[in-house]
Amino acid sequence: MSLALDAGSAPATLPAQRSRGYWSRVLRRLSRDPVTLACAAILLLILLAAVFAPLIAPADPFKGSMIKRLQPIGAEGFLLGTDELGRDMLTRLIYGGRQSLLMGVLPVVLAFGIGTTIGVIAGYVGGRVNMVIMRTLDVFYAFPSVLLAVAISGALGAGLNNCLLALTLVFVPQVTRVAESVTTQVRQLDYIEAARMSGAGPWMIVREQVLGNVLGPVFVYSTGLISVCMILASGLSFLGLGVKPPEPEWGLMLNTLRPAIFQNPLVAALPGAMIFITSICFNLLADGIRSAMDIRS
Repeated sequence: MSLALDAGSAPATLPAQRSRGYWSRVLRRLSRDPVTLACAAILLLILLAAVFAPLIAPADPFKGSMIKRLQPIGAEGFLLGTDELGRDMLTRLIYGGRQSLLMGVLPVVLAFGIGTTIGVIAGYVGGRVNMVIMRTLDVFYAFPSVLLAVAISGALGAGLNNCLLALTLVFVPQVTRVAESVTTQVRQLDYIEAARMSGAGPWMIVREQVLGNVLGPVFVYSTGLISVCMILASGLSFLGLGVKPPEPEWGLMLNTLRPAIFQNPLVAALPGAMIFITSICFNLLADGIRSAMDIRS
Protein backbone atom coordinates (compact mmCIF):
# COMPACT_ATOMS: atom_id res chain seq x y z
CA MET A 1 0.00 0.00 0.00
CA SER A 2 2.80 2.40 0.86
CA LEU A 3 4.55 1.64 -2.39
CA ALA A 4 1.39 2.44 -4.31
CA LEU A 5 0.94 5.70 -2.46
CA ASP A 6 4.55 6.68 -3.11
CA ALA A 7 4.24 5.87 -6.77
CA GLY A 8 1.01 7.82 -7.06
CA SER A 9 2.29 10.88 -5.20
CA ALA A 10 5.59 11.19 -7.07
CA PRO A 11 4.21 12.81 -10.26
CA ALA A 12 2.38 15.43 -8.18
CA THR A 13 5.49 16.46 -6.33
CA LEU A 14 7.86 16.58 -9.29
CA PRO A 15 6.38 19.72 -10.95
CA ALA A 16 6.54 21.60 -7.66
CA GLN A 17 10.14 20.50 -7.16
CA ARG A 18 11.05 21.56 -10.70
CA SER A 19 9.34 24.91 -10.15
CA ARG A 20 11.21 25.52 -6.90
CA GLY A 21 14.46 24.46 -8.55
CA TYR A 22 13.90 26.81 -11.48
CA TRP A 23 13.17 29.86 -9.32
CA SER A 24 16.07 29.07 -7.01
CA ARG A 25 18.36 29.07 -10.06
CA VAL A 26 16.85 32.38 -11.20
CA LEU A 27 17.50 33.96 -7.80
CA ARG A 28 21.01 32.54 -7.76
CA ARG A 29 21.77 34.07 -11.16
CA LEU A 30 20.37 37.44 -10.04
CA SER A 31 22.45 37.37 -6.86
CA ARG A 32 25.59 36.91 -8.99
CA ASP A 33 24.83 39.84 -11.29
CA PRO A 34 26.35 43.00 -9.76
CA VAL A 35 24.86 45.33 -12.38
CA THR A 36 21.33 44.08 -11.75
CA LEU A 37 21.78 44.27 -7.99
CA ALA A 38 23.18 47.82 -8.20
CA CYS A 39 20.28 48.95 -10.39
CA ALA A 40 17.76 47.33 -8.04
CA ALA A 41 19.38 49.09 -5.07
CA ILE A 42 19.28 52.48 -6.81
CA LEU A 43 15.63 52.03 -7.78
CA LEU A 44 14.79 50.95 -4.23
CA LEU A 45 16.43 54.09 -2.84
CA ILE A 46 14.50 56.29 -5.28
CA LEU A 47 11.25 54.52 -4.41
CA LEU A 48 11.82 54.80 -0.65
CA ALA A 49 12.73 58.47 -1.00
CA ALA A 50 9.51 59.12 -2.94
CA VAL A 51 7.34 57.19 -0.48
CA PHE A 52 8.83 58.85 2.60
CA ALA A 53 9.27 62.27 1.00
CA PRO A 54 7.37 64.15 3.76
CA LEU A 55 9.77 62.70 6.33
CA ILE A 56 13.10 63.19 4.58
CA ALA A 57 12.57 66.24 2.34
CA PRO A 58 14.41 69.25 3.79
CA ALA A 59 11.84 71.88 2.73
CA ASP A 60 8.34 72.53 1.40
CA PRO A 61 8.22 71.59 -2.31
CA PHE A 62 5.86 74.49 -3.09
CA LYS A 63 7.46 77.25 -1.02
CA GLY A 64 9.68 79.56 -3.06
CA SER A 65 11.56 82.82 -2.78
CA MET A 66 12.32 85.11 -5.70
CA ILE A 67 15.35 86.41 -3.81
CA LYS A 68 16.89 82.92 -3.70
CA ARG A 69 15.95 81.78 -7.21
CA LEU A 70 18.46 79.72 -9.25
CA GLN A 71 20.92 79.24 -6.43
CA PRO A 72 23.85 77.03 -7.53
CA ILE A 73 24.50 73.51 -6.32
CA GLY A 74 26.03 73.58 -2.84
CA ALA A 75 24.59 76.96 -1.90
CA GLU A 76 24.07 77.55 1.80
CA GLY A 77 20.87 75.80 2.88
CA PHE A 78 20.29 74.35 -0.61
CA LEU A 79 22.30 71.21 -1.31
CA LEU A 80 21.20 71.01 -4.96
CA GLY A 81 20.37 74.69 -5.46
CA THR A 82 16.97 76.20 -6.22
CA ASP A 83 14.70 76.37 -9.26
CA GLU A 84 13.35 79.34 -11.20
CA LEU A 85 10.98 80.23 -8.34
CA GLY A 86 13.44 79.74 -5.51
CA ARG A 87 12.14 76.33 -4.45
CA ASP A 88 14.55 73.77 -3.03
CA MET A 89 15.65 71.46 -5.85
CA LEU A 90 16.47 68.49 -3.62
CA THR A 91 12.96 68.58 -2.18
CA ARG A 92 11.39 68.97 -5.60
CA LEU A 93 13.39 66.05 -6.99
CA ILE A 94 12.39 63.80 -4.08
CA TYR A 95 8.71 64.66 -4.42
CA GLY A 96 8.95 64.50 -8.21
CA GLY A 97 9.85 60.84 -7.95
CA ARG A 98 6.31 60.14 -6.77
CA GLN A 99 4.66 61.38 -9.96
CA SER A 100 7.40 60.14 -12.29
CA LEU A 101 7.46 56.61 -10.87
CA LEU A 102 3.66 56.46 -10.85
CA MET A 103 3.49 57.53 -14.49
CA GLY A 104 6.25 55.13 -15.45
CA VAL A 105 5.08 51.99 -13.64
CA LEU A 106 1.27 52.13 -13.40
CA PRO A 107 0.55 52.26 -17.17
CA VAL A 108 2.82 49.25 -17.72
CA VAL A 109 1.11 47.32 -14.89
CA LEU A 110 -2.32 48.09 -16.37
CA ALA A 111 -1.13 47.23 -19.87
CA PHE A 112 0.33 43.97 -18.53
CA GLY A 113 -3.02 42.92 -17.06
CA ILE A 114 -5.17 44.04 -19.99
CA GLY A 115 -2.77 43.01 -22.75
CA THR A 116 -2.09 39.57 -21.25
CA THR A 117 -5.81 38.87 -20.95
CA ILE A 118 -6.56 39.92 -24.52
CA GLY A 119 -3.48 38.16 -25.89
CA VAL A 120 -4.23 34.86 -24.16
CA ILE A 121 -7.82 34.93 -25.43
CA ALA A 122 -6.71 35.71 -28.98
CA GLY A 123 -3.91 33.13 -28.94
CA TYR A 124 -5.89 30.29 -27.38
CA VAL A 125 -9.17 30.72 -29.26
CA GLY A 126 -7.49 31.49 -32.58
CA GLY A 127 -9.42 31.69 -35.83
CA ARG A 128 -11.59 34.72 -36.51
CA VAL A 129 -11.40 35.90 -32.91
CA ASN A 130 -7.62 36.10 -33.19
CA MET A 131 -7.83 37.85 -36.55
CA VAL A 132 -10.32 40.48 -35.36
CA ILE A 133 -8.41 41.26 -32.16
CA MET A 134 -4.96 41.39 -33.70
CA ARG A 135 -5.97 43.33 -36.82
CA THR A 136 -7.74 45.88 -34.63
CA LEU A 137 -4.65 46.33 -32.48
CA ASP A 138 -2.45 46.55 -35.57
CA VAL A 139 -4.05 49.94 -36.22
CA PHE A 140 -2.08 51.29 -33.25
CA TYR A 141 1.17 50.11 -34.86
CA ALA A 142 0.61 52.54 -37.72
CA PHE A 143 1.75 55.33 -35.39
CA PRO A 144 5.00 55.68 -33.41
CA SER A 145 4.56 55.36 -29.66
CA VAL A 146 5.52 58.97 -29.02
CA LEU A 147 3.12 60.34 -31.63
CA LEU A 148 0.30 58.10 -30.41
CA ALA A 149 0.81 59.15 -26.78
CA VAL A 150 0.86 62.84 -27.73
CA ALA A 151 -2.26 62.45 -29.90
CA ILE A 152 -4.27 60.65 -27.21
CA SER A 153 -3.13 63.03 -24.45
CA GLY A 154 -3.89 66.03 -26.65
CA ALA A 155 -7.38 64.70 -27.36
CA LEU A 156 -8.10 63.91 -23.71
CA GLY A 157 -6.48 67.04 -22.29
CA ALA A 158 -3.68 67.63 -19.82
CA GLY A 159 -3.73 65.97 -16.42
CA LEU A 160 -2.34 62.99 -14.55
CA ASN A 161 -5.32 60.68 -15.14
CA ASN A 162 -5.48 61.40 -18.87
CA CYS A 163 -1.73 60.88 -19.18
CA LEU A 164 -1.96 57.50 -17.43
CA LEU A 165 -4.82 56.47 -19.72
CA ALA A 166 -2.93 57.54 -22.84
CA LEU A 167 0.21 55.64 -21.86
CA THR A 168 -1.79 52.54 -21.00
CA LEU A 169 -3.45 52.59 -24.43
CA VAL A 170 -0.03 52.91 -26.07
CA PHE A 171 1.41 49.82 -24.38
CA VAL A 172 -1.62 47.48 -24.42
CA PRO A 173 -1.14 46.49 -28.11
CA GLN A 174 2.54 45.74 -27.56
CA VAL A 175 1.91 43.49 -24.55
CA THR A 176 -1.02 41.85 -26.33
CA ARG A 177 1.12 40.90 -29.32
CA VAL A 178 3.73 39.21 -27.11
CA ALA A 179 1.08 37.38 -25.06
CA GLU A 180 -0.72 36.23 -28.23
CA SER A 181 2.50 34.98 -29.80
CA VAL A 182 3.53 32.97 -26.72
CA THR A 183 0.02 31.59 -26.23
CA THR A 184 -0.15 30.44 -29.86
CA GLN A 185 3.10 28.51 -29.40
CA VAL A 186 2.01 26.98 -26.09
CA ARG A 187 -1.39 25.96 -27.48
CA GLN A 188 0.29 23.64 -29.98
CA LEU A 189 2.27 21.68 -27.38
CA ASP A 190 1.46 18.05 -26.67
CA TYR A 191 0.45 18.44 -23.03
CA ILE A 192 -2.23 21.00 -23.99
CA GLU A 193 -3.75 18.46 -26.38
CA ALA A 194 -3.50 15.81 -23.68
CA ALA A 195 -5.39 18.08 -21.29
CA ARG A 196 -8.15 18.53 -23.90
CA MET A 197 -8.38 14.78 -24.46
CA SER A 198 -8.69 14.24 -20.70
CA GLY A 199 -11.85 16.37 -20.67
CA ALA A 200 -10.47 19.58 -19.18
CA GLY A 201 -12.40 22.70 -20.14
CA PRO A 202 -10.87 25.74 -21.86
CA TRP A 203 -10.85 27.84 -18.67
CA MET A 204 -9.09 25.10 -16.69
CA ILE A 205 -6.50 24.58 -19.44
CA VAL A 206 -5.78 28.30 -19.68
CA ARG A 207 -5.57 28.70 -15.92
CA GLU A 208 -3.54 25.59 -15.14
CA GLN A 209 -1.43 25.05 -18.26
CA VAL A 210 -1.23 28.17 -20.42
CA LEU A 211 -0.82 31.06 -17.97
CA GLY A 212 2.16 29.49 -16.24
CA ASN A 213 4.08 29.49 -19.53
CA VAL A 214 2.84 32.87 -20.77
CA LEU A 215 3.21 35.12 -17.72
CA GLY A 216 7.00 34.76 -17.48
CA PRO A 217 7.92 36.02 -20.98
CA VAL A 218 5.23 38.73 -20.89
CA PHE A 219 6.40 39.89 -17.45
CA VAL A 220 10.01 40.17 -18.61
CA TYR A 221 8.94 42.08 -21.72
CA SER A 222 6.72 44.42 -19.69
CA THR A 223 9.54 45.16 -17.27
CA GLY A 224 11.56 46.50 -20.16
CA LEU A 225 8.70 48.84 -21.09
CA ILE A 226 8.92 50.76 -17.80
CA SER A 227 11.97 52.73 -18.91
CA VAL A 228 10.24 53.64 -22.19
CA CYS A 229 7.09 54.61 -20.31
CA MET A 230 9.04 56.88 -17.97
CA ILE A 231 10.61 58.72 -20.89
CA LEU A 232 7.25 59.06 -22.65
CA ALA A 233 5.58 60.30 -19.47
CA SER A 234 8.32 62.85 -18.88
CA GLY A 235 8.01 63.95 -22.49
CA LEU A 236 4.27 64.49 -22.12
CA SER A 237 4.80 66.57 -18.99
CA PHE A 238 7.55 68.49 -20.77
CA LEU A 239 5.06 69.34 -23.52
CA GLY A 240 2.40 70.38 -21.00
CA LEU A 241 0.22 67.31 -21.58
CA GLY A 242 0.99 65.54 -18.30
CA VAL A 243 1.17 66.76 -14.73
CA LYS A 244 0.09 70.37 -14.25
CA PRO A 245 2.13 73.00 -12.37
CA PRO A 246 3.04 73.51 -9.58
CA GLU A 247 3.16 69.74 -8.94
CA PRO A 248 6.74 68.45 -8.86
CA GLU A 249 7.43 66.03 -11.71
CA TRP A 250 10.77 65.52 -13.41
CA GLY A 251 9.57 66.13 -16.97
CA LEU A 252 7.63 69.24 -15.96
CA MET A 253 10.60 70.51 -13.92
CA LEU A 254 12.82 70.05 -16.95
CA ASN A 255 10.46 72.23 -18.97
CA THR A 256 10.14 75.01 -16.40
CA LEU A 257 13.93 75.13 -15.92
CA ARG A 258 14.60 75.31 -19.65
CA PRO A 259 15.01 79.15 -19.71
CA ALA A 260 17.68 78.83 -16.98
CA ILE A 261 19.89 76.48 -18.97
CA PHE A 262 22.42 79.24 -19.75
CA GLN A 263 22.28 80.87 -16.33
CA ASN A 264 22.58 77.75 -14.18
CA PRO A 265 23.01 74.68 -16.42
CA LEU A 266 23.82 72.17 -13.67
CA VAL A 267 20.63 72.86 -11.72
CA ALA A 268 18.57 72.87 -14.93
CA ALA A 269 19.97 69.44 -15.87
CA LEU A 270 19.14 67.73 -12.56
CA PRO A 271 15.59 66.56 -13.51
CA GLY A 272 16.96 65.17 -16.78
CA ALA A 273 19.68 63.34 -14.87
CA MET A 274 17.05 61.73 -12.62
CA ILE A 275 15.02 60.64 -15.63
CA PHE A 276 18.13 59.16 -17.25
CA ILE A 277 19.33 57.34 -14.12
CA THR A 278 15.92 55.87 -13.32
CA SER A 279 15.13 54.78 -16.88
CA ILE A 280 18.56 53.21 -17.45
CA CYS A 281 18.29 51.34 -14.13
CA PHE A 282 14.90 49.95 -15.13
CA ASN A 283 16.32 48.95 -18.51
CA LEU A 284 19.35 47.18 -17.03
CA LEU A 285 17.18 45.53 -14.38
CA ALA A 286 14.90 44.17 -17.10
CA ASP A 287 17.92 42.82 -19.00
CA GLY A 288 19.20 41.13 -15.83
CA ILE A 289 15.84 39.50 -15.13
CA ARG A 290 15.59 38.36 -18.75
CA SER A 291 19.02 36.74 -18.60
CA ALA A 292 18.31 35.10 -15.24
CA MET A 293 15.04 33.62 -16.48
CA ASP A 294 16.57 32.26 -19.67
CA ILE A 295 16.62 28.51 -19.06
CA ARG A 296 19.12 28.02 -21.89
CA SER A 297 21.75 29.91 -19.89
